[in-house]
Amino acid sequence: MNESSASPKPYSHIRVLDMSRVLAGPWAGQVMADLGAEVIKVERPGAGDDTRHWGPPFLKDEAGRTTAEAAYYMCANRGKQSITVDISKPGGQTLIRALAAKCDVLLENYKVGDLARYGLGYEDIKAVNPNLIYCSVTGFGQTGPSSHLTGYDFMIQAIGGLMSLTGRGDGEPGAGPMKVGVPVADLVTGLYTAIAIQAALARRERMGGGGEWIDMALLDCQVAMLANQGQNFLSGDGGLTPRMGNAHPNVAPYEVFPTQDGHMVLAVGTDYQFRKFCGAVDRPELALDARFLTNPDRVRNRRDLSPLVGEIIAAKPTAQWLEVFGMVGVACGPINTLRDVYRHPQVVERGMVFEMEHPLGGKVPLTASPIHFREHPIRYEVPPPLLGQHTRAVLGTVLGLDAVEIDRLAAEGAI
Repeated sequence: MNESSASPKPYSHIRVLDMSRVLAGPWAGQVMADLGAEVIKVERPGAGDDTRHWGPPFLKDEAGRTTAEAAYYMCANRGKQSITVDISKPGGQTLIRALAAKCDVLLENYKVGDLARYGLGYEDIKAVNPNLIYCSVTGFGQTGPSSHLTGYDFMIQAIGGLMSLTGRGDGEPGAGPMKVGVPVADLVTGLYTAIAIQAALARRERMGGGGEWIDMALLDCQVAMLANQGQNFLSGDGGLTPRMGNAHPNVAPYEVFPTQDGHMVLAVGTDYQFRKFCGAVDRPELALDARFLTNPDRVRNRRDLSPLVGEIIAAKPTAQWLEVFGMVGVACGPINTLRDVYRHPQVVERGMVFEMEHPLGGKVPLTASPIHFREHPIRYEVPPPLLGQHTRAVLGTVLGLDAVEIDRLAAEGAI
């Protein structure tokens, strides 16, 4: 290991008590763990995080036998230590308060008011650690008429407008609203949560102390990520944006086109690129057509343009078009399966898949963080933990409890 890779990690001085489950909260916790934080994941005795049971697929051991470790759980929990604590028991509540007193961040995604019932709400924890960053992740936030409701990614994509924009337009075969193929509301909320935690930590450091209560909502994050589509609506005449399948509301041609042997994405983002495209397909007259001179012209006349482009693209196989457009700088790409993605030379070169030694699975492949530090690269040292794998170690090292006391807590059912 070279000197730079052995240097302290950015958040090696930060300890996080991660009481979150499923994806949005755990995703934020994993980001913090990747950046070096000590993340202690609190799970229910005997059951653990809900996603431990979200399968198949489940991890296989080195003999090819199926284990109880779900692939879903493994995607969001590397770098963490798992402890089991029953917060319904007084002893469990005492443990959480004691751990929070020694942490910099508490991350939770219980329903609004749930933790306060156990004496673990923000004000309760603030009393034992006024410098703690307490971060609550819920479906709808701590305030408002929907704050009491449970929120899952699928329903948030629906309520937050994303599904109204996704899917084939009315009148087309297969028309109807469609969710995104990965839980983007959860993932974006996880990223915003990590950003918010880091900002609160930076403020605390700059101000010489002081905690914070961060209120993160999946719905808020979903509305925020409407981005250009949201601003199109707010800046427009109040009309609804129709579902457009793979087409872009503000750029053309910018969609999926059938090729001779499959499909490909063509993404012509500028007038210059359109002229390049027209030259590459031997149709220079299209660049001079008054209907297609500028991007606004092409968007207004999309119904004329798309069939012309589609006819051109259908005449050759995907690989040939990729070569042709690649030489002139027109953005395009194949529609890869996940098998294609993980074999892609660029993905391989960037190290987006790595292996870790797992206590049940031997060497297991995981998707890497997309954060690349040149001088101090991220190091992965702790695989996704088994349920309660680190309970005794954490209670011993962080709280200084001896084996007798830990045995007593186990006998009481607190851990």
